[in-house]
Amino acid sequence: MNVVVLTQDDPFYLGKNLDYLFKKLPFDINISATVVFDVSPFGKKETFFQKLRKTYSVFGLSFVIHYGIEFLFNKLKPSTKVNNVLRKHKIPIIQLQNNINKPDSLKIIKSYNPDVLVSIAGNQIFRKSLINLAPKGCINLHTALLPKYRGLMPTFWVLNNNEKKTGVSVFFVDEGIDSGSIIIQKEFEIRNHTQKQLIKATKKLGMEAVVEALLAIKNDSVDLLPNNNAEMTYFSFPTKEDVKDFKKKGKKFY
Repeated sequence: MNVVVLTQDDPFYLGKNLDYLFKKLPFDINISATVVFDVSPFGKKETFFQKLRKTYSVFGLSFVIHYGIEFLFNKLKPSTKVNNVLRKHKIPIIQLQNNINKPDSLKIIKSYNPDVLVSIAGNQIFRKSLINLAPKGCINLHTALLPKYRGLMPTFWVLNNNEKKTGVSVFFVDEGIDSGSIIIQKEFEIRNHTQKQLIKATKKLGMEAVVEALLAIKNDSVDLLPNNNAEMTYFSFPTKEDVKDFKKKGKKFY
């Protein structure tokens, strides 16, 4: 079974987790290529300084310093970079000149004969023509227990809302936001985790869920779970006031 992965050039967590995913996949599931988007929410084009200013205005100076140091440290570790991980596993990197939903982009992706598309932190809006491109569907990893916590930064919001558990969901993508039928869910107890610890734990758990979902699709043994809109909650990118509330509750980013 051929798989095309849709991801982004995240400098912190994705490289290591994609490496873990590729090592876990059985030999008869082939990653035929990967699309790597620029880093930014939903593909929004922002310069490095625009991202830095926004991060500072919402999360504050200590947050910027902490992740700035980690960013520089990771720059010195080629093994953590997404593109280097793909080269290590000899996975072709698809270069797209336009939005992923454009006809020329779809034609390039289709040329790699994907049976399934897998979105892992894919940050562009997927339209129907892309969702239906692969015969066995397009699936996505979300680091929360859907239908709760649809949207952005679920690890922040589950901590802020004093949840006792969270988890990951792998689901078939439709044209809504995190609203497709669920293939796999895995739960995780939050305990006293910081947000950084929670991100790392759910990312790794998510890779295991992706493997399970792909095996179920390959074996035609998918047993879908509902993703009920009536039970859903949705959260967007936190504001400065949300961050103040987070810290007031004694929650920690790292």
